[in-house]
Amino acid sequence: MEETFLQCLFFVSLLQCCSTNQARLTVSPSRSQFFKGESVSLICEDDSSAGWTLRRNTTRQQRTQCETDWGKQAGSSCTISYMFIEDNGVYWCESRDGSTSNSINITVTGGAVILQSPVLPVMEGHDVSLHCQTKRPPSKLPADFYKDGSLIRTEPTGHMTIHHVTKSDEGLYKCNISSHGESPPSWIYVTEKPATTPDPSTTSSSPPSSEMFSFTFQYVLLSLTCVCVLVLCLMCLFLLVRRQRGKKSEESHLPSVSSAERNGDVNYGQIVIKNPKPKKRETDPAAVYSAVRTEDVSYGRIVIRPNRSREPQLEPEVVYSSLK
Repeated sequence: MEETFLQCLFFVSLLQCCSTNQARLTVSPSRSQFFKGESVSLICEDDSSAGWTLRRNTTRQQRTQCETDWGKQAGSSCTISYMFIEDNGVYWCESRDGSTSNSINITVTGGAVILQSPVLPVMEGHDVSLHCQTKRPPSKLPADFYKDGSLIRTEPTGHMTIHHVTKSDEGLYKCNISSHGESPPSWIYVTEKPATTPDPSTTSSSPPSSEMFSFTFQYVLLSLTCVCVLVLCLMCLFLLVRRQRGKKSEESHLPSVSSAERNGDVNYGQIVIKNPKPKKRETDPAAVYSAVRTEDVSYGRIVIRPNRSREPQLEPEVVYSSLK
């Protein structure tokens, strides 16, 4: 029983070790556009010790690793102290077994204007703040905001808020300050609400974002893990019950053994013979042979008691006894 229980624990531990851990990539400062010469830190947020590594794809290199080809590694974070235009690209976390996190697009510009926008997807119903920022002060200047190439509106302070975003607000945004220039474009992702509270008034034909795909994958993986653990536990319980029944069946078919034979004790036989009445004077004294057979050691004990009433010259009959 104890060996079967240990085997069950081994299979459950192996299943847990093989399950995929999902990390989450964040950026500090939290924006997707940076001026040339700024510094940025990319962090893999994960509670496990899966050994995540920062990687990126740029126009010049593919799947390059932090510390080896760019940046400086410090635990689960990677810092780029001085950004160049060549640092434009897609960044993500990757584990030893090939699991990946969400991806982030980072844009580095040599111009004078950037658009500060959410670097991670925004949930439907939340507010989104956009800020058109210049490299040198003043930073609060009138700015024009565009979505997919079309002018949305002009804000006097260079700050615009979109209240209660929907999937229709997802798109490519940029801003322009007439006295400084135009910012690079950045894509704003909007994730749908959970299926428990659907909103029939909002529909979208755009493909699901990487964040929504990541959430769905985690949910499916967790469900499969729970099912596998339940099946293993039921199998272990079945094996334990079957093993106990087998033991009881074997014990019921064992032959009955006397207490002396089970304990390996020594059996002694004691026979007391009294001489019968004398028949003839020529007969011999009584002799008795006893045999007791056991699986171990057999001992025989003979006790002869002469009859004093008879004459010493008489010899009784010889008696043989065999006990099996």
